[in-house]
Amino acid sequence: MSTSKPVEWVTALIERFEDQLPIKCGELTNQMHLNLEQNKECLISLSRFKFSLVINGLTDILKAIDNTRYGGFDQEKNIYESYLIVLDAVEQCLANTKDMSTSRLHEAIYVNRLLPVVCKLLNVPGDGITVQHVRQLASNVLFALSVNNFSTLFSKVVSRLESLITSGDETYEAGDLDLIQHMNVDMLKLTRLLNEKVQKWRSLKKIHHTELVKSVEKAIWNWLDTYPEEFTDLQKRPNAELSDNCEKLFELLDSFGESNRRKVQYVWPLQTMLLVLCPIILEELVYALEKGGPCSAEHLRKRNFVDALKRQLHAQVLGKQHSAGGTESAAVVTFVKLCKAATYINNKDSNNVL
Repeated sequence: MSTSKPVEWVTALIERFEDQLPIKCGELTNQMHLNLEQNKECLISLSRFKFSLVINGLTDILKAIDNTRYGGFDQEKNIYESYLIVLDAVEQCLANTKDMSTSRLHEAIYVNRLLPVVCKLLNVPGDGITVQHVRQLASNVLFALSVNNFSTLFSKVVSRLESLITSGDETYEAGDLDLIQHMNVDMLKLTRLLNEKVQKWRSLKKIHHTELVKSVEKAIWNWLDTYPEEFTDLQKRPNAELSDNCEKLFELLDSFGESNRRKVQYVWPLQTMLLVLCPIILEELVYALEKGGPCSAEHLRKRNFVDALKRQLHAQVLGKQHSAGGTESAAVVTFVKLCKAATYINNKDSNNVL
C-alpha cells in the first residue's frame, strides 16, 4: 500500500485490527492472538504520528463492541475480551502520544467522543475477574487521558457540580463526578480540585455529598501513589493554599458527619487525610494530644475530632457494645488508612509527624 496515503493505510490497519477481535473471530488461536498483538503494536506506534486518527478509530471500535448483542456465555466472553484488548491499546496510545500536530479542536473532539464510552465501562455490571479487569482498564484509560487533558475533564466535573446545584431533582445522577476518582492529579491540581469542592459544598444537596466525599478521598490516594515525592516534600515545605482548602473542607465535613452519623465511614477517613495534608496543624495536634501542649482555638474542633476517633478505637479494642452508626468500625478503618499514609514517608525523617 502506498505510503503517500497514510490516512488510508491507518484506516485499513484499524479495520484489520477490529476484524481480528474475539467479537468478530470468536475464541482466538495462538497464531490469531499473535497477529492481533502485532497489529495493536503497529497502531500504538502509529499513534505517535497520527494520534487523532488512531484514537478515534479505536473509539469507534469500543462503540461497536458496546452495540454488540449478547448471545450467550461465549458471546459475552468475547465482548469482554475485546474490550480488554482495545482498552489496553487506547491506554498505551494515550501514554505514548508525542504527536504535537493534534490541535485543541481535535483534542476536544476525541476526548468528548472517548469519555462517554469509557465512563460507561466504569460501571459495567458483574463480579467476574474479566469484568473487574475491564473496569480497571477503563479507569487506567481515564487516568492516562487526564494527563494531557486535565482541564477538559475538570471542566466536566465542574459542570456536573453546577448541574447538581441547579437541579431541583434529588435523584439527579452524579455522573461525571466519578471522573474525580480516576484523574491524574499533582499537588496543584489537587488543590484546584479541593477548592472547587469547598466552593460548591454548601450549595449541593446532601444526597450527593457522600459520593463527593468518596471521590475526593480516592483522588488524594491517587496523588499519593503517583507523586509520593510531592507528599514527602510537603512535610518539609507545607503549602498554604492546600492547607487552607483542606481546613475549610474539614470544617464542612465535620458538620456533615455530626448530622449524618451513618456516613462517618466515608467522612472520617477523608477528614483524617485532609489533616495529613496539613503538617503544621497535624504537628500541633500531636503535641497537644501526646504531650499536653496548647491547642489554638481555631484547631479545637480538629483536636476533638482526633480525640473522638481515639475513643471509638479504644471502644472497639475493648469489645464494647457497637453504636448504631458503626462508628467504632469507622474509626478502625480511619486509623488503618492513617497508618498507610505514614508509610509514604521515611520514619527516620525528622519532619515526619505521622
